[in-house]
Amino acid sequence: MTKLLSPATPPPVRAGLPRPVPQLRQRPRAGGRATGWSRLRWLAWPLYLAAFGWFLGTQGLAFANDVVFLWLIGALLTAAVHSGHGPRGFLLVLRDWVPVMAVVWAYSLLRGYGAHTPWAPHWLPQLRADEVLGLGDTWTVRLQHALYTPGSPHWYDYAAVGVYLSHFFVVFVLLAVLWRRAHHRFRQLLVCYLTLTFAGFATYLLFPADPPWLVAQQGHLPQLTRVVWETISVSGLPQADSLLENGSQFANDVAAMPSLHSAYPAMLLFFFWPTAGPRLRALLVAYPLAMAFTLVYGAEHFIVDVFAGWAYAAVVVFGLRWLRTRRAARRGTHRTTHRAALRPRSADLTG
Repeated sequence: MTKLLSPATPPPVRAGLPRPVPQLRQRPRAGGRATGWSRLRWLAWPLYLAAFGWFLGTQGLAFANDVVFLWLIGALLTAAVHSGHGPRGFLLVLRDWVPVMAVVWAYSLLRGYGAHTPWAPHWLPQLRADEVLGLGDTWTVRLQHALYTPGSPHWYDYAAVGVYLSHFFVVFVLLAVLWRRAHHRFRQLLVCYLTLTFAGFATYLLFPADPPWLVAQQGHLPQLTRVVWETISVSGLPQADSLLENGSQFANDVAAMPSLHSAYPAMLLFFFWPTAGPRLRALLVAYPLAMAFTLVYGAEHFIVDVFAGWAYAAVVVFGLRWLRTRRAARRGTHRTTHRAALRPRSADLTG
């Protein structure tokens, strides 16, 4: 994380943090005694990591956006202290990230209202579509019957846990990297993320949908297991609760269409593909596929939920890219027209 705040080649737009303040780069005072700020700089990361380790040991893994966001902002503030950016670094972190955190918290609170719509959740269209794709049976049932052993997780079950949990931090970490290295790209990815998130929320209100595990509980599918959560339970890993979502009124078990778990990896694929190299492109393709397998195998989503998530991501990323291109073209045309209008006037003045 320290490298995120190290001096970089000046980009065409101002990066997320300024260059280190010269006063903070001074050597220790005479007598070899370091200043209080220097000591704080070197203690920043040990203190942060100690606090984070205590949190994991006492509270457990963080699965909620608000908790992840707090620790991410804490890491950025810690990196600002360690890199010697001073109070201005704090202000820039808070300026760019607190509004983002507020929006994500608002979504976390509003998401639960999607479970209280006046219309009943849908499950039959998704089930029938998956049966067609599975040639008579859903792929969730096929995969669990072939691969899952109750009470005895395999290596791929633990891998599925890792892939599933990446949903809660991968986008935020990439936003943090872009925030420092390419601030204009940070804004672009942030707009994609927020647009995609609230498009999903709007769909949850209009089309509440049951996931496969809930359809199985209602007797419309054979018995299914939520593999990810069962594996976590068997492993004895503690789980940290959300700071805000502390009541059942904020839970939403019928937010399955579209799958945002599948939409975010697809968003990263479409967003980074034009500038990615071969190795990164392979990773960008593998991540959505691994997430899709995890969601279907784990009974979290039907295949059509995953396809819908991919479609939402494509519409958002390519739609926003088209809008940016069109806006840039309009600005270029406006500048050309403005310059052309000034030329005759300049000629008259010189004549």
